[in-house]
Amino acid sequence: MSWAATAVGIGLGWRAAVWFAAVALAGAVAAAGLRRRSAAVAGAVIAALLVGAGFAGATALRVHAVRSHPLAAVAERGGHVTLTAVVVDDPRPVRGPAGGSVLVRVSLRSMDTARGALDVGGAVLVFAPIDGWQDLLPGQRVQLRGRVGASDRADLTVAVVQATGPPTEVGDPPWHQRAAGHVRERFAEAASRALPTDAAGLLPGLVVGDTSHLPEPVDDDFTVAGLSHLTAVSGANVSILLGAILLLTRAAALGPRTTAAIAGVALVGFVVVARPSASVLRAAAMGAVVLLAMVVGRRRQAVPALAAAVVALLAWFPELAVSYGFALSVAATAALVLIAPRWARRWQRRGWPRAVAEAVSVAVAAHVVTVPIVAAMSGTVSMVAVAANLLVAPVIAPVTVIGAVAAAGATAWVPLGEVVALATGPPLWWLLRVAREAAEVPGASVVVPSGAFGFAILAVTAAAAVTAVAVRRLRIVAIAVVIGLAVAWMPLRMLMPGWPVAGWVLVACDVGQGDALVLDAGDGSAVVVDAGPASRPVDGCLDGLGVRSVRAVVLTHLHADHVDGLPGVLHGRTVEQIVTGPMRLPTQAYEQVRTLASGTGVPLTSVHAGQALTVGTLTLRVLGPTLPAPRDPEDADDAANDQSLVLTVDTVAGRILLTGDVEAAGQRDLIRDGVPLTADILKLPHHGSRTTAPEFLRAVGARLVVVSVGAGNTFGHPNPDILRTVRETGATVARTDLGGDIAVSRAGGGGVAVTYRRGTIVR
Repeated sequence: MSWAATAVGIGLGWRAAVWFAAVALAGAVAAAGLRRRSAAVAGAVIAALLVGAGFAGATALRVHAVRSHPLAAVAERGGHVTLTAVVVDDPRPVRGPAGGSVLVRVSLRSMDTARGALDVGGAVLVFAPIDGWQDLLPGQRVQLRGRVGASDRADLTVAVVQATGPPTEVGDPPWHQRAAGHVRERFAEAASRALPTDAAGLLPGLVVGDTSHLPEPVDDDFTVAGLSHLTAVSGANVSILLGAILLLTRAAALGPRTTAAIAGVALVGFVVVARPSASVLRAAAMGAVVLLAMVVGRRRQAVPALAAAVVALLAWFPELAVSYGFALSVAATAALVLIAPRWARRWQRRGWPRAVAEAVSVAVAAHVVTVPIVAAMSGTVSMVAVAANLLVAPVIAPVTVIGAVAAAGATAWVPLGEVVALATGPPLWWLLRVAREAAEVPGASVVVPSGAFGFAILAVTAAAAVTAVAVRRLRIVAIAVVIGLAVAWMPLRMLMPGWPVAGWVLVACDVGQGDALVLDAGDGSAVVVDAGPASRPVDGCLDGLGVRSVRAVVLTHLHADHVDGLPGVLHGRTVEQIVTGPMRLPTQAYEQVRTLASGTGVPLTSVHAGQALTVGTLTLRVLGPTLPAPRDPEDADDAANDQSLVLTVDTVAGRILLTGDVEAAGQRDLIRDGVPLTADILKLPHHGSRTTAPEFLRAVGARLVVVSVGAGNTFGHPNPDILRTVRETGATVARTDLGGDIAVSRAGGGGVAVTYRRGTIVR
């Protein structure tokens, strides 16, 4: 009830929370009238309703305070402000979109106004450059200036601030945070000396949740394999560490009070080193609950403890009520306490070895109850998670315990921690190998509906699976339901995925031998980059995506296979502007575009290298062309490709580099000029022709390369040698000639998901 009340208030607003409180109070009054008939039940109902009413009332006050916060008014105007705040968590690098930036969560202390400093509180997210921010520690007081924007997060964040530079004032961190930072720094140093790069980045993540050195490919592999929970601070970390301490204290024959004191000190120390953020405190509470179940061996005591932990955490951090991470943590803990022991005992009675029964029951139970939440959150489901977790389960506890010892040793003397960390090498190699192999299994991560629909579908499947195990009479029916869904629905989703894909950020339209790309610009609008060679294909692609509002049509250059489809983009849609590059040649093509723009009342503008174009939620940065434009119209056709606009755009799936048809000369000139070409996703220049320079591909270093090319074209595009070079860089290739329209979206954990409209799903 407390969870529902808080979620309603945060998700629907303070008025909804007030209504919830009123209904709960009315229900409590009605239940009081039935108390004589069933005192126990009525008492429990009354208590639950009163608690819910209390939480709803408190949430209403908090939400109203956020909505009426003075900084929220500044956010509506989009102005700049000077703030004094306290850092509450480690600065986290922003992945993909704006390499060189960090995300910092701060708690406000005051803001400057025309009347002077105003003391205020509230949570704020700060996007800031690395310089001056990267090394800040929780607890440090900072003063900053930045542009304020409204927060679109479903929590109690007051605003989002884009810092204009490093903080103008920085205070000293508290002594305990200095000590924690010292431990983390020494531990990371010892790991980097003792282990290969991937393992060195993974070890601190497993032990204290420090993923700042974790390579992105490893992070992606763990996400696809369903192992990402290992690299975040979870209840398992706490359970393993406290379990090791309990074993040692029992071996030393220490009394229960001494054991409790040592375990309590260790828990506090772990929370400080891992940072006392909401997620770490949640993990500590949930880990303690699991440990209680393990030590006491009685679920009846663990369940009330779990409920008490949830209520306490929601009272302290009400935003957890709408956190997927919190829901996953509670669901997994409940599964380990309520479901896994029953399954383990049942399988033991059937002859399974105890260790095997317990390991399988834990992995299966946790996966079954969390898969609907994961589906709702990310729109993907790992099909290899259970197997991967079973394979790595034997090494998690040793790595965690040895890693904790290494952290303690490195704090005293880095070489000592280095020696201890060497012992984690073999199990870390196994972890990395399992994650890599599991992630590369075809169909390892399957696209499913996200949101409430995805949750409902997977919840039905999970309930059927649990029923199949728990109720013998319904087992055949439940198994039939699961098999039916697997046979009818899963292949359908794999072969004919829903379109448009939820959360798409880039779609390469299959327009034949040409280019037409669509970027999500927020609020159902889009930016179209090039229009292909004909109207019908691009019009159909945009219709399929439901795009009726186009913030901008960007024409990289004026060749027919990029501009002749422009009428299809303009047809039946609101288009705010048409953007071209600096060269207005070939003249005939430019006049064609100008006439279309004039006839439809759409402004026609041009951009050049060094400019930034903000459209909707996107900012397109113009990197090229950098070569001088030809003055003779007779040279226009030959020079047009190298005069293509080269753009980068930052999205939640990473940085995208759009290249038009720029060829080797233009590519090498960009490299010579030191233009920042690094990107996560590359639109391969000129349909993959042989005019692409290998050094350009290496400079970009993309994880995904999209090729817009026509099936059976007479040019031999894409060139086999260019594709070979692309694959040698480690990138995945997606081609419109093989699967039709290509949608790029963000997968769970920040990876990139690629979906072909014709039905092939790749990672």
